[in-house]
Amino acid sequence: MSTPANNGPKSAFSTFNLVAGAIIIVGLIITVIRFTQGIGSVTNLDNNNPWGIWIGFDLLCGVALAAGGYTTSAACYIFGLKRFHSAVRPAILTAFLGYALVVFALQYDLGRPWRLPYPIFYQQGTTSLLFEVGLCVMLYLTVLFIEFTPAMFEWLGWKKVRKVVVKLTLALTIFGVVLSTLHQSSLGALYTIAPSKLHPLWYSPYMPLYFFVSSIAAGMSMVIFEGTLSHKKMHHMMDEEYLKHHDGVVLGFGKATSLVLFGYFFIKMIGLAYDNNWHYLTSGYGLLYMTEMLGFVALPCFLYAVGVRDKNLGLIKKAAIITVLGIVFNRFNVSLIAFNYHLPSSERYFPSMMEIGISVFVVTIGVVVFRFITTRMPIFFEHPDYKSDH
Repeated sequence: MSTPANNGPKSAFSTFNLVAGAIIIVGLIITVIRFTQGIGSVTNLDNNNPWGIWIGFDLLCGVALAAGGYTTSAACYIFGLKRFHSAVRPAILTAFLGYALVVFALQYDLGRPWRLPYPIFYQQGTTSLLFEVGLCVMLYLTVLFIEFTPAMFEWLGWKKVRKVVVKLTLALTIFGVVLSTLHQSSLGALYTIAPSKLHPLWYSPYMPLYFFVSSIAAGMSMVIFEGTLSHKKMHHMMDEEYLKHHDGVVLGFGKATSLVLFGYFFIKMIGLAYDNNWHYLTSGYGLLYMTEMLGFVALPCFLYAVGVRDKNLGLIKKAAIITVLGIVFNRFNVSLIAFNYHLPSSERYFPSMMEIGISVFVVTIGVVVFRFITTRMPIFFEHPDYKSDH
């Protein structure tokens, strides 16, 4: 099939391929060590810190940043904002790869990949939040894969199957929104069972609401961030229709994210007042909390608002980067930094180099697969045989 641009064969020894190849080789070596010598051989985890960076970054951050899939498809297919249609396929692909890599990375913690379906199909723990999270992630990953398949079927030329899947778009979108609402909030609810371990500035009975609302801001910011990177690196794969709507998508998502961040800041302050935790703000953890709230929530909220008012796309993209970093900062604070805060510094957890190496390995795999798909399938452009379908 034809694509917007054909730059001819490229060298297999490009800088990207060499760096990605080196990271993947190192990651495979650590993988062999982990699965042959046990989790203790590659991590600094212990009885006080059974969950480390593989949960804090690979799972909590990965799930939040993959929320662009349901926010974008909901805006387009449920709320009828068709001007965001060009952003749906990149957002769905990013979300699908994000969730697939979350499941992949989880195997390093679990250590027995062949038992992954065990709690879903063999012995369900229906009163456990983890069971609910696992079930929702499994179902939502399936939904995302089905939502992604029209692009794959267009690439393969399977018109009849594609036609059937396209008819399910609205139902899949609604199902995806319901599942995302459940598991995004349940990830926050997991920490409500550990009130003595999580610092009071981050612990709150409202944590399910905090996680869900912040995931919306994270997802929309990630769509802007990922779109900006793709615009620079994959520009030759984009057709006129995608490029024509790019600025409108950035402005629209910037406006919505500003409102969501304002609401998130507001409910966080309500939670702070409800628990009367103001006195903690003068402590060291208070400085950390204020940095998160003012530097990574209030500041991008303001920058988004000014950027939309002035139609300043550069400012909106900077706000998106700050918001993405802020979500990572928040999830690290909840799962690692403010968790077990009462322990002496000698017993606090810090990830080993091999733990960090696996996280870099997982992200690199995601980038390589994203690049492979977007250079072959109609993600940033419409297939010429289906232009009248949208």
